[in-house]
Amino acid sequence: MNRRELLSGLIACLPARALLADNWPQFRGPGARGIANDDPRLPSTWSNKENILWRIDIPGRGWSSPIIWKDQIFLQSTISTADEGPQRKGMFGGRQQYFPPTDEHRWMLYCFDFKNGRTRWATELSKGIPKVSRHPKNSFASETPVTDGERVYAHFGDLGTYCLNMSGKILWSKEWPLLETRYGYGTGSSPVLHEGRLYIVNDNEKQSYIVALDKLTGREIWRVNRDEPTTWSTPYIWRNEQRTEIVTVGTKKVRSYDLKGNLLWEISGMSLLAIPSPFSYDGLLYVATGYPSDKKRPVYAVRPGAGGDITPENGQSSNQYIVWSLSQGGPYVPSSMIYGSFYYTLFDEGFLTCHDAKTGKEIYGKQRIDPSSTGFTSSPWAYNNRIFCLNEDGDTFVVQAGQEFKILGKNSLDDSCLSSPAIANGSLILRTLSHLYRIGRSS
Repeated sequence: MNRRELLSGLIACLPARALLADNWPQFRGPGARGIANDDPRLPSTWSNKENILWRIDIPGRGWSSPIIWKDQIFLQSTISTADEGPQRKGMFGGRQQYFPPTDEHRWMLYCFDFKNGRTRWATELSKGIPKVSRHPKNSFASETPVTDGERVYAHFGDLGTYCLNMSGKILWSKEWPLLETRYGYGTGSSPVLHEGRLYIVNDNEKQSYIVALDKLTGREIWRVNRDEPTTWSTPYIWRNEQRTEIVTVGTKKVRSYDLKGNLLWEISGMSLLAIPSPFSYDGLLYVATGYPSDKKRPVYAVRPGAGGDITPENGQSSNQYIVWSLSQGGPYVPSSMIYGSFYYTLFDEGFLTCHDAKTGKEIYGKQRIDPSSTGFTSSPWAYNNRIFCLNEDGDTFVVQAGQEFKILGKNSLDDSCLSSPAIANGSLILRTLSHLYRIGRSS
C-alpha cells in the first residue's frame, strides 16, 4: 500500500465530525445535512457591519452554493454581457414557457482565499450564448461544485462537467447534450463523489438518466435511463450498515441504486416537482417532496435493506421498511434537516415544523417565522443549539432548537439570497446576489 492509499484509508475511517471543522466539500456539507460542529467562534448575530470578517463582490450571477476545502473556497458563476436586472422572488404560478437569452455568457469557477477573500484563480470553463432558458429564480450556475481535496468538479447540467486541479487547471471536461427541461426552467441537480466516481442525475423532458463517471478521466462507467420528468434534487450516497446506495428523488418515484447502477428499491407517488435532496441520520434515510398545490407532499423515513417497491399501502404510514411517513409534510425547495433528535422542515412560505426524527411524532406544527417575510429558498442549517432560516431578502431568522418554537433574533444583509451557505473553520460563507461574505465572531 502506497502513502496516498494509506492516507485515504485513514481519512475514510475518521468519523464525519472529525472532518466537519475544516471542510464543506459539497452541497449542504458533509453528509448533505446542513449541520456544523458546535463552535464558539460561529456567530449567532450579524449584519452588514457586525461580525463581517470580509465581503467581496461576485461577478455575474449564480445560485451555486459555496464549498470549502481547508483554506480554499470554490464557487460557480456565469457572467452575462447584458444587465440581468433584479432577482425575482416569491412563488410563481402557472405554466409559463421561458426562452433562451440572446447575449453572451461566460461560465466560471472561482477559488477564493478563506482568510481574506482574495481571488486565487478564476477559470473560464465555457463561453457563448446559452442555448437553453432558465426560470427567473434559477440561474445558469445553480449547481454546486464538489471536491475531494485533490480535484474540484464544476457541473452545469445542460452544458458540461469540468474537472480541475486545486490550482484551477482543467484536467478533463465532458460536454452534455441539450435536453429540454420543463417549461424551460433549467437544471439544478449537483454532482456527488464516492470512491473514485462522480455521480450525476439529469432528469429532463426527453430522456432522463443517472450516470457514473471515472473521477480521474471523465470516462463514462455506466448509465441508467430513468422514467422521470424534470427534477432538481441532488442524489445522495447512503452508506448504511448493510451496503452503499445511490438515492435519487423524482416526481414519479424515489429510487435507490447500487454502485453498479442496478435498481434496489423504489417508492411511488411523490410530489409534482422534486427539488429537496435526501440525507441520512442515525441509520435512517429521509426523503421528501412538496409542491405547494399538490395533495401529495410526502416525507418518508426509510430503514436499510429494502428491496423492490416499498410504497406503503393506501392509508398506511409505515411498513417493513418505511419507519414513518407524513402525507403532507414535504417542503417545496428547501431541503429538510435533523438537528439533535428533531426533524425540521422549512416551507417556502415561511413556516417551520418539528417532528421526532425516529418516530415522526409532531413536536410542533406549522409556526410562522415572520408574517412580513418574503419566501424561503435556501435550505436551513444549524449549530450551537440554533436553527437558521434565510429568506430571499437576505434576512436570517435564528430559531431556538428543541421542542419549543422561539425566534431568538433576525440578522439582515439587505441583499437577495437563494443560495445555501457553507460552514467551516468557525465561519459562515454566504453567497448573496452580488457578494460573498465570510461571517464570524469579530473578536
